[in-house]
Amino acid sequence: MSSDWIMTSIGEITNVVTKGTTPTSIGFHFREAGINYVKSESITFDGRIEKSKFAFIDSNAHDALKRSQLQRGDILFSMAGVYIGKTAVVKDDILPANTNQAVGIIRINAQKAHSEYIDFCLRNPALRTYANSLVAQSAQPNLNLAEIKGLPINLPPLWEQKAIAHILGTLDDKIELNRKTNETLEAMAKALFKSWFVDFDPVRAKAESRPTGLPAEISDLFPDLFEDSELGEIPSGWGVGCLNDCCEITMGQSPPGDTYNEDGEGLPFYQGKTDFGFRYPGRRVYCLSPTMQASIGATLISVRAPVGSANIAREVCSIGRGIAALKSRQSADSFIYYLIGTLQGIFESYNSEGTVFGAINGKDLASIQLVVPSTEAIAAFNSQCLPMDDSIQSNTLETEHLTTIRDTLLPKLISGEIRIPDAEKMLEEVGV
Repeated sequence: MSSDWIMTSIGEITNVVTKGTTPTSIGFHFREAGINYVKSESITFDGRIEKSKFAFIDSNAHDALKRSQLQRGDILFSMAGVYIGKTAVVKDDILPANTNQAVGIIRINAQKAHSEYIDFCLRNPALRTYANSLVAQSAQPNLNLAEIKGLPINLPPLWEQKAIAHILGTLDDKIELNRKTNETLEAMAKALFKSWFVDFDPVRAKAESRPTGLPAEISDLFPDLFEDSELGEIPSGWGVGCLNDCCEITMGQSPPGDTYNEDGEGLPFYQGKTDFGFRYPGRRVYCLSPTMQASIGATLISVRAPVGSANIAREVCSIGRGIAALKSRQSADSFIYYLIGTLQGIFESYNSEGTVFGAINGKDLASIQLVVPSTEAIAAFNSQCLPMDDSIQSNTLETEHLTTIRDTLLPKLISGEIRIPDAEKMLEEVGV
């Protein structure tokens, strides 16, 4: 560490350290839409703010909650419950916004420190571990404002803070771009599935003598009229079947507990939705003696609390009793993955049957009724999705690599162990 670095604390470099307020405590209520209201669960462990998890308040509530009105550059710090230690910097795209009592607001003095740099300091695993060690063990763990002010910060000169934040932020930006690209690609594939196999748009267009908008060789795969079925009106020549007709279903079974490890020995072991990511499960636990396995490309579906969440197996893996693996009988794994996304209404009925934990057994899963398209239409959909699915996998692999680099650099940069020229060279080597 250079001699011009100093050890300080959050309280020494801030103008404000406060926390939000719950609107109901002063007579206001949440709305369906309005001004963004950030909750602890809106903040991710990798420094993002998820807009999909906002609540909303009206302008009167926002004006009344002046203490917790957010400003650009504020650092949000989750200070209660299972979310303690998550942080994110407020950007213009969420403003105006407010927050609740479980979220601390750290407003940095710009003459002393750089918000993005301080945010990376707070994201350092060592500091998060220290913050959690301060939490009193109670039914509702929380960190108080005084403890947040006392968190130690290793502070280089301002120019160097900005340079470090730029390096780590460049990696964050590329990771975020990959995430958004993957979401867009998956949304496109889902829209195509819905158009072809739920709304039957090509069939309706042909039945009404309209162009389908598809290449002739694909358009020819769809009939030009409908017929009645037990599921209602379906394309002529297509059938009604069960999920088991489209895929082989393997129900998971948990191996003995003494065969688990976190050292990478054996097959990755997935137990349920907690292991699922955006598209692929995250490796956390491994198993030396797998009982049931899923093959590459299989759709993994949670069959317990909640039922219906889906991921894809990137490798042969061991599956526990919270998961079933679905493998296409027609080498059309993309079709099965997107099909599961359209069955959420059915799965939800198993989540709301009055039991504490929703679940579906193998027999019920296999017997779910659905429209079975022609083999040719399924194959065409799979071909259309293949480039998108390949891009999603490639982006995911790159993101994992970039995340490893960022997580390696972060503690070393903010401690001074690695200096800026060396870090910049590392980024050049990976093409960032």
